[in-house]
Amino acid sequence: MDNKQWIFGRHPVLEALQAGQAIEKVYLQQGTRGDFEKELRRICRSHEVPLSVIPKEKINWMVNGNHQGVVALQGVAAYQKLEDILPRLFEQSETPLLLLMDGVTDTRNFGAIARSAELFGVGAIVLPGKGSAGLTPDALKTSAGALSRIPVCRVRSMVSTVEYLQNNDVTVLASDLNGEHSLPNMDMKGAVALVLGSEGDGISKGVAKAADDRFYIPQLGELNSLNVSVAAGIILYESMRQRTQK
Repeated sequence: MDNKQWIFGRHPVLEALQAGQAIEKVYLQQGTRGDFEKELRRICRSHEVPLSVIPKEKINWMVNGNHQGVVALQGVAAYQKLEDILPRLFEQSETPLLLLMDGVTDTRNFGAIARSAELFGVGAIVLPGKGSAGLTPDALKTSAGALSRIPVCRVRSMVSTVEYLQNNDVTVLASDLNGEHSLPNMDMKGAVALVLGSEGDGISKGVAKAADDRFYIPQLGELNSLNVSVAAGIILYESMRQRTQK
C-alpha cells in the first residue's frame, strides 16, 4: 500500500498522537505487551482515536518499512469536539442543523453525504469513534472538498450524543424504514440533528430508541431502501426546503 498515508514505528506514532496530528486509526500488532502498549492505549483513549489489534501479516501488508508492530492511518483533517462546535453553531444561528452518521462505513458514501451536507446547510457532521468511515484522503476526494469545510466530530457513544443534543435543545430525528412518519411531515425548521444509519443495518437500536422521532422516505417501488448517500441527499434537500421557506 501507499506509505504516504501511514505513520509507522513506535516513536513516530506516539509523537504524532501527542502532537495532536489528524490520526484516523491506530493498528497494533497482536501480542504486543509492556509499557509501550499501555502508553499507546492511554494516548489513543485521551485523543479518542480508535485502536485495533491485528496480525503482523496485515501490518506488513499495510506498509513497507520497519513498523515495529504499530502503524497509524493519517486523516486529512483533525476531528473537533462536539462540545466546542455546538455553542458556535448556536451563535451563528438559532436553528443549527447537524448530521449524525450512525455506522456509515463506506468511504465513498461518506464523501458523497458530506458533499450534500455542505450544499444543503449542515453545520457539523458527527461520527462514532468505531465502526464508521472517517476523514481519509478518499473521503475528502469524493466529498469534492466538503470535508475540509464542514466540522467533523468523533464521539464515543452515539446514544450519549443524542442525549447531549436533546439536553441542549436540539431535536433528534432519525431516518428509519420502520419510522412512524413520512419525511415531508417532519418539522425540520428548528435546531435539528438528522441521523442516518449504516448501509446494511440502518440506525442502531439504541439510537432509534433515544431519538425524538423516526421517519421514512416515501417510495413507490418495491426495493427495500435507497443507497444511504442518495437518501441523505433527499433528506437534506427537504430540510433545506423547509428551513428556507418564507
